[in-house]
Amino acid sequence: MNVPKNLMYTNDHEWAKFDNNIVTIGITDFAQGELGDIIFVELPEIGREIEKNEAFGTIEAVKTVTDLMSPVTGKVVEINDEIEDSPEFVNEDCYGKGWFVKIEIADLSEKDKLLNAKDYQAIID
Repeated sequence: MNVPKNLMYTNDHEWAKFDNNIVTIGITDFAQGELGDIIFVELPEIGREIEKNEAFGTIEAVKTVTDLMSPVTGKVVEINDEIEDSPEFVNEDCYGKGWFVKIEIADLSEKDKLLNAKDYQAIID
């Protein structure tokens, strides 16, 4: 199972990549594997304010439909239009082309409440 060390994680299997106050969010390799073939992704509008632990979209797989939960509070500044047309990117490259949104974080201290790679790996082992 691929768990990049440069990312932060949630118990809900989202990953967060911090670049100053912009946070890129996706789901982990474990999550996409559990979901199976992803066939549809619904993302929020740019400019939407999102609270930490709030659903910001949905992901539909052959097996199930599930909410995408935000690991941080902030404003959506970019969405990955490519996965709306090609949701298989989430299965093929969840840490690269399969990202969902970029959020301008309101409070950088929220990063401290996320899991590092070692702690996340312990959850999925």
